[in-house]
Amino acid sequence: MKNFILFVILFSHAVNSIGQDRVIDSLSNLISKSAEDTNRVKLLLNLSDRTYFNSPAISLEYSKKAVELSRKLGFTEGIASALNLAGEASRLTGNYPQALRMQLEALEHYRKLKNPNAEANSLSFIGIIYMDLSEYHQALSYLLSADHIRQNLPSSPNRVFALANIGISYILLNKPDSGLYYLRIAKKHNSEFNHPQLNSFILRNIGKVYNETGKPDSALYYYYAALQNSKITNESINLGTIQLSLAEFYYKLRQYDSSLFYARKAIKESQRTSQKSKILETSSLLVELHRATNNLDSAFYYEDIVTSLQDSLYGKEKFKQLQLLMLEEQQKQQEISREQEHFRNKTKMIALWSIVGVILIIVVILYRNNRHKQKTNQVLEATLSNLKQTQAQLVQSEKMASLGELTAGIAHEIQNPLNFMNNFSEVNKELLEEMKEEMNSGNNSQAKDIADDVIKNEEKINHHGKRADAIVKGMLQHSRSSSGQKVLTDINALCDEYLRLSYHGLRAKDKSFNAKFETGLDNSIEKINIVPQDIGRVLLNLINNAFYAVSEKAKQNISGYTPTVTISTKRINGKLEISVADNGNGIPETVKEKIFQPFFTTKPTGQGTGLGLSLSYDIVKAHGGEIKVDTKEREWTNFIILLPNK
Repeated sequence: MKNFILFVILFSHAVNSIGQDRVIDSLSNLISKSAEDTNRVKLLLNLSDRTYFNSPAISLEYSKKAVELSRKLGFTEGIASALNLAGEASRLTGNYPQALRMQLEALEHYRKLKNPNAEANSLSFIGIIYMDLSEYHQALSYLLSADHIRQNLPSSPNRVFALANIGISYILLNKPDSGLYYLRIAKKHNSEFNHPQLNSFILRNIGKVYNETGKPDSALYYYYAALQNSKITNESINLGTIQLSLAEFYYKLRQYDSSLFYARKAIKESQRTSQKSKILETSSLLVELHRATNNLDSAFYYEDIVTSLQDSLYGKEKFKQLQLLMLEEQQKQQEISREQEHFRNKTKMIALWSIVGVILIIVVILYRNNRHKQKTNQVLEATLSNLKQTQAQLVQSEKMASLGELTAGIAHEIQNPLNFMNNFSEVNKELLEEMKEEMNSGNNSQAKDIADDVIKNEEKINHHGKRADAIVKGMLQHSRSSSGQKVLTDINALCDEYLRLSYHGLRAKDKSFNAKFETGLDNSIEKINIVPQDIGRVLLNLINNAFYAVSEKAKQNISGYTPTVTISTKRINGKLEISVADNGNGIPETVKEKIFQPFFTTKPTGQGTGLGLSLSYDIVKAHGGEIKVDTKEREWTNFIILLPNK
């Protein structure tokens, strides 16, 4: 029976391969006979799409021809589609500078064509390129932008793909809980399509989460589920990656025979599809496996492959090209931001003067129609009062809008150079290694030149680096935008997620920081209708303040003191109560009434803007709820949020 099933699978694969080859041959014949028009472009794109994964080099050749012909014809849609395919084929062949350049140009064309679905696809592909380059924060930015666009479009496999890659980005950023959250959302959406490649892709990465969080049984279950899905559905796109994951799994358990079995299959599959990055990963594992089993000849063989591929994929010349591309993209984004800022300011000024003009017209009409002195005075007083109130509201709104835009601008201004600086530090390390070699060889002149390069690089890093990271993380909390749409949300899951995000975020900034955190969540609470991004921002502000309070008290070295932050939920009098409590120094009675005022803060200068509690107060009020504080000086503080239980 097993042999019969194997025969059916192999026969099906052979039939599909023959069918695919016939389609490719048919398309090639049509292209050779077609005129140089848009139909020929579409044939070239079809052929490139059918070959880009199994034969990316061939796909790249056809897509470049499509780009050239589309430019000649002025066919913008063809240019964008061809650049998109060429960029993905370039990524698979390991030419990351070319891949990034093509995808960025495709993105520009799609935006001009106002094609949101294609724009989201380009954003996703750019995010994946940054993932391959280990720029996970940058990757996440593009992938989240793609998903934000697709939230307003019909559900599709492309959105499933983007959601899954968001999950993978979080995994690579060492945030497995967030990664698993997005992978499960992707799995749920894919149940509508049952896309075989996406099934394998999602199952493998869920297994990766469990493997990295110390749950080998669950990891193995999902790895084999992914492998079985690929074999049953005859999809080969993820097969090599799944086999590599199994090889890494068994290597971790020191089961070297099983690891070698899957590693050999993985490298064979990667070589078949010409995926240089996967060949590099698998070869690196095979080096370690053959060393562990004392097969040194094979270890040296694969070590040569690793060295060659590293030079090919990440050599100095390609690194420089990537840096220039990233810098150009940053400058373009800055120019777009400036234009948008100018347009917003102009629109606000027009709106302001329009409102003032309308109010003045009303005043004139009322004045002329009410000759009587007493009535005229009353109308004028009321109108002037409304005018002052409107002006005050406009000024306050302008201040807050400008502050949000300023922080967002500064944050994005600084974040991109940070990635550049971190990478440049690695270049310095390589330069210093080269300098040592030159000095050992007696080439002091060359060594001095390298030293000069290192000094210049360090001056740039020291000038911009240290201050930028601290500013970005503080600014971004007040510049994140949300859709403003209320959705049914699991408030307990939201509280638990932001408690952990806050704690690990503070730990990332200060390794010496340590505190105990607890939850008391009422599991009987049903989902409530809120804007999760906004309520999440409120929770993050309160939890960050709580950890700051206990951290400051811990510095007093009080005997027996354990810094503790607790978040709890419960239903009370038809409302949902969320409590964020800490055993810090409390809030003095003299300032308790001022804490929700904008720009008021008790933190030292430079450590707080005074906007967190003010923004939290406004967000909770907008949800029809209320926020209050209960505190005892030098002992504890408890912030309580009451929301409608709907």
